[in-house]
Amino acid sequence: MNNKVVLAYSGGLDTSFCVKYLTQEKGLEVHAVLINTGGFSETELKTIEEKAYKLGAKNFEAIDVTHKYYDECLKYLIYGNVLRSNTYPLSVSAERMFQALEVTNYANKVGATKVAHGSTGAGNDQIRFDLTFQVLGNNLEIITPIRDLQLSRQAEIDYLQQNGVDWSWEKAKYSINQGLWGTSVGGVETLTSDKALPESAYPSQLEKTEPTEITLHFEKGELKGINNETFGHTVQAIQALQALAAPYAIGRDIHVGDTIIGIKGRVGFEAAAPMIIIKAHHLLEKHTLTKWQQHWKEQLANWYGMMLHEGQFLEPVARNMETFMEDTQQHVTGQVHLVLLPYRFELQGITSDNDLMKSSFGVYGEMNKGWSADDAKGFIKILANSQQIYYSVHGDKPQKT
Repeated sequence: MNNKVVLAYSGGLDTSFCVKYLTQEKGLEVHAVLINTGGFSETELKTIEEKAYKLGAKNFEAIDVTHKYYDECLKYLIYGNVLRSNTYPLSVSAERMFQALEVTNYANKVGATKVAHGSTGAGNDQIRFDLTFQVLGNNLEIITPIRDLQLSRQAEIDYLQQNGVDWSWEKAKYSINQGLWGTSVGGVETLTSDKALPESAYPSQLEKTEPTEITLHFEKGELKGINNETFGHTVQAIQALQALAAPYAIGRDIHVGDTIIGIKGRVGFEAAAPMIIIKAHHLLEKHTLTKWQQHWKEQLANWYGMMLHEGQFLEPVARNMETFMEDTQQHVTGQVHLVLLPYRFELQGITSDNDLMKSSFGVYGEMNKGWSADDAKGFIKILANSQQIYYSVHGDKPQKT
């Protein structure tokens, strides 16, 4: 009988409990798989691996998908300037989907019949993992000990201690989840509707106060360079921008959102590079895209972000949306000039050969070169026709004062 189970593993309390429980209570051969989307150092990975084997895992794999994560997801969030509720850059939502995808690929590759994760029954991640396993898995049996047993954190600790794992599981005051596209921060304050996270809760502290001017270089919508440095891959550019901006404590906020299961939740986050990139890219698009390109891309991008958050990344229409968004980026090339300041940044302007403000037809608010005064009067007269007809028929002119 195939007793191989692939566990989506992070090294925290929940997935550590899962390793011990699945091996000892279920007699399963646990393959612990950590999917790195840019949030783990080599030292951290080594420590996590050692603990996985001590817990009883048959095998441990750390799979780095950071570049794939950008190529297949993050670049479309940039093309779409996606901010959920105009606030949150979907840091965890996007990351979880790619962790679920890669765990599924690994399970299929090694011929496992079972897959497991440490999600509870009260959040979004259970849906993202389960849905992906069901759609792409080869008839995988899904095992979720924490959800099924409805375990408290203390119950997990007690079980591990009873089975010889007496590690320190003292819960940190704040829960931190770090990845390439930002860091989420949860604490007692985010469980309320009125309290802000304190300064100390954020992983990056204010270290620089003197302004720094930088220039971001975009090619067809992708960040390729910063100041005079060009990067081989946008992942490296994101990491370099994060290193420049983090000492200014930029990109902090608290997001209030609707979960997939219908309840509202709050989460703090810090995402200096993502917020700067999205806002800089959006400014460049204002200069290089037409009104209707911007309008329809905004509609689609909003839906794309919603589907990613809701665990619907595998829905085929998402690929159609990506095709549209990528096609809009053909002329989104140029430089965006900005200033880094404590807790914020200021966009100064752009330089681009594709800047539509360079048009020879006229200068906004100054003069017209491509039409006469009579042309303008005729245009306005015709533009008024539909409203004149409406009010002449209905006779209920608006009472606006």
